[in-house]
Amino acid sequence: MAIDSALPSPHGTPVCEKDAKALRFIEEMTRNADSVQERVLAEILSRNGETEYLRRFNLDSATDRDTFKSKVPVVTYEDLQPEIQRIANGDRSAILSSHPVSEFLTSSGTSAGERKLMPTIHEELDRRQLLFSLLMPVMNLYVPGLDKGKGLYFLFVKAETKTASGLLARPVLTSYYKSEQFKTRPYDPFNVYTSPDEAILCVDSFQSMYIQMLCGLIMREEVLRVGAVFASGLLRAIRFLQLNWKQLADDISAGTLNPNVTDPSIRKCMENILKPNPELAEFITKECSAEKWDGIITRIWPNTKYLDVIVTGAMAQYIPTLDHYSGGLPLACTMYASSECFFGLNMKPMCKPSEVSYTIMPNMGYFEFLPHDPNSPPLSPESPPHLVDLAHVQVGKQYELVVTTYAGLNRYRVGDILLVTGYYNSAPQFRFVKRKNVLLSIDSDKTDEAELQKGIDNASLLLKEFNASVIEYTSYADTTTIPGHYVIFWELLVKDAANSPSDEVLNQCCLVVEESLNSVYRQGRVADNSIGPLEIRVVKNGTFEELMDYAISRGASINQYKAPRCVSFTPILELLNGRVVSKHFSPAAPHWVPERRR
Repeated sequence: MAIDSALPSPHGTPVCEKDAKALRFIEEMTRNADSVQERVLAEILSRNGETEYLRRFNLDSATDRDTFKSKVPVVTYEDLQPEIQRIANGDRSAILSSHPVSEFLTSSGTSAGERKLMPTIHEELDRRQLLFSLLMPVMNLYVPGLDKGKGLYFLFVKAETKTASGLLARPVLTSYYKSEQFKTRPYDPFNVYTSPDEAILCVDSFQSMYIQMLCGLIMREEVLRVGAVFASGLLRAIRFLQLNWKQLADDISAGTLNPNVTDPSIRKCMENILKPNPELAEFITKECSAEKWDGIITRIWPNTKYLDVIVTGAMAQYIPTLDHYSGGLPLACTMYASSECFFGLNMKPMCKPSEVSYTIMPNMGYFEFLPHDPNSPPLSPESPPHLVDLAHVQVGKQYELVVTTYAGLNRYRVGDILLVTGYYNSAPQFRFVKRKNVLLSIDSDKTDEAELQKGIDNASLLLKEFNASVIEYTSYADTTTIPGHYVIFWELLVKDAANSPSDEVLNQCCLVVEESLNSVYRQGRVADNSIGPLEIRVVKNGTFEELMDYAISRGASINQYKAPRCVSFTPILELLNGRVVSKHFSPAAPHWVPERRR
């Protein structure tokens, strides 16, 4: 077992007693991870043991791990969907939880292809707030002086929907931002935002973004960190600045607010913030009118110490673009959470994105881990899986995360694949690897997100000599051709139009992607002729902004939105195909030889 037992930090000591208390709590939880897990499961079973769901498995009031594991099955969302639908339809009996379901938390639109409804209870807000409260005490060990300024964070809510029975259904961050825990949070000098709550809570995404950007510009000298939930959200904000800087500068110069901002609460709060400042307006005009956007973040916000965004998993592809706009500022990934449960935090938040590992906090839920083997047969009742406890996972092994929550999920497969990188005290640390789902398939081939991302990364290396990079991408399996073939849509950042990648280079990119894919795919291309040459379609700049706008118009959360890595919905394909500027195909078959069987 690898042990990382001290808080590794160039600064070392807590900056205040509040931070010291939070860090002591982290130490207590992680030093006793196994006993905390035992207590958490006992609490959950004591509370929910008499629910309709758990009564099916005849626990007989047992709260120990052995009984729980031997009698309660491992499940997926589809297994629980009938119970969840009953709750959504108004059944208020104790189906999954002995505490009333207060609302549903919706998963992101690209998680396994549908918006899932995760039941939650009111006290979960306190549990999530607790994890949030641990983030800055850790960050303060690495970055001094964050209490001397503000954070420019682009945070958003979306309009809630309601189930048939009237229960709210909304993304987890919308739930948090609209909670009393957030709206009545005590003043904390380490957590002061430039954005007023009125802007964060505005459901109109244009008005919300406009005011958050405007306030960020007005307070530019005070900004010490810039962030959003996902890297894509921060890039969306930069794109907004590119499109709207003239109106923003006009507002700042005259001290009057854009008439397109109509929300009364926003207009009222801005009366105390927006004052005429022609000098600042002139500066913004000078920086933005030149259309030189490299390093724009540090030019507009010169005191920024780091960017606070998620750049792990599929978000890793945004790192070059963030570096372009920020001049290479550090990228901090602080926490690991989902709609099902908040899991843990990064104890080394200023590490390189490729080194990010999250320490699971054992008090957040009961965690088990299913050893991940892509070649193993699907689970079945006849062959129940052997799950590993939190404190007993092995460094270097990959696992699928399984969670049991206070809100009533029992042995629920989250679908995240994690790699154990070490231990912090007795709590394991995990690197997020991928979502467990297949993206593309034409025949017997199955290509997942990690494989596709690897192919994109390898092909992107051919673009470097042209000072170009892939801003965004998605894919689909085109079965209108015989044989079918993979299509990848690329949006490129070309910094010098006179030195754009040639057709030959982009054709070669197709082949590099194919060489990166698995042997089953390459066999289909070479030996079976069941898969046609891979195609890259380059789309106009701004296409993926339109794709995000379309998703948001259909109910996706601006906070949780991630560009889908595979698309099949006809309107989205029509949008993408309508923006294609060039098409490129693999010029040859990839390398493949029959595997030797032992």
